[in-house]
Amino acid sequence: MEVSTIGLDLAKNVFQAHGANAAGVTIFRKQLRRNKVLEFFAKQPACLVAMEACAGAHHWAREIGKLGHTIHLIPPAYVKPFVKRQKNDTADAEAICEAAQRPTMRFVAVKSAEQQASAVVFRARDLLVRQRTQVINALRGHLAEYGVIVPQGPSHVVKLIEQLEDPSSELPEAARLALELLVDTLRLLDHRIKHLDVEIARRAREDKTARRLATIPGVGPITATAFVALAPAATTFKKGRDFAAWLGLTPLQRSTGGKQKLGATSKMGERTLRRLLIIGACAVVRHARRRGTSPQGSWLARMLSRKPPMLVIVALANKMARTVWALLAKGGVYQAPAAAA
Repeated sequence: MEVSTIGLDLAKNVFQAHGANAAGVTIFRKQLRRNKVLEFFAKQPACLVAMEACAGAHHWAREIGKLGHTIHLIPPAYVKPFVKRQKNDTADAEAICEAAQRPTMRFVAVKSAEQQASAVVFRARDLLVRQRTQVINALRGHLAEYGVIVPQGPSHVVKLIEQLEDPSSELPEAARLALELLVDTLRLLDHRIKHLDVEIARRAREDKTARRLATIPGVGPITATAFVALAPAATTFKKGRDFAAWLGLTPLQRSTGGKQKLGATSKMGERTLRRLLIIGACAVVRHARRRGTSPQGSWLARMLSRKPPMLVIVALANKMARTVWALLAKGGVYQAPAAAA
């Protein structure tokens, strides 16, 4: 019998392959060393090869796809229900193979090496920003032990540093030495983050799609280039709501018995893009509340008049996601809707 689907459980060194025919009957189970994977698939007739969308999956998808095989990447959460009893490599490979044969299964688009390279810029920037936040919190906490308190926010860190560098302050020398090292680390992180911001701004200017997305209120250069780098092709989604759901900006459903019960936002999608949209929506809402810039009768004005600000921010982020999908799928630039009479 000819193999039609192969489920491949990825690992660092020892991979597990599970082959099945079109009827789902097992043809083989085989362990593969890392250096033998491509050799094995080169000898197999062209078939469907399925893997979990995990670390290294896009690399192997590209390499195995070059051998003439059709590649499907499956989110791990969709594979888990097909694992029978004990979890091991053999059971995982079989579950991947079975999940790939389901007619309603959803798959992850394979990314090119260039797309992954663009994503590295944002992942690296996120890491540096988190580290900067940790250093700021450490400085604030340590100096609070000596009665040095400043308002919250990165803009007030300069005051912390001034207190630390003031020779008349009563900080012990041992503490001053350690805290000065943290300040040096903070300045280095600021320099590296600015360097990445310059690279992102350059890409935003040179990329036509990023420039179009930046016309949306609340979408700046970082968010626009992040969508170009991290979001799959717009054709992957049938409509804007599907794209917003992929970003985790739609409510969880716990409906039963014909009764619709909606919960908080799912937060089940791309974390980086969702966070950037929330930050952008927060800026738009804050600007509208402070200066009253939203036109009378507009959607934002009506929402702010009757809903809590955080709920409006999430709802606006959802609308922004749908607008991003529309521009990616249909082209053009953002045009503000006319306010209701």
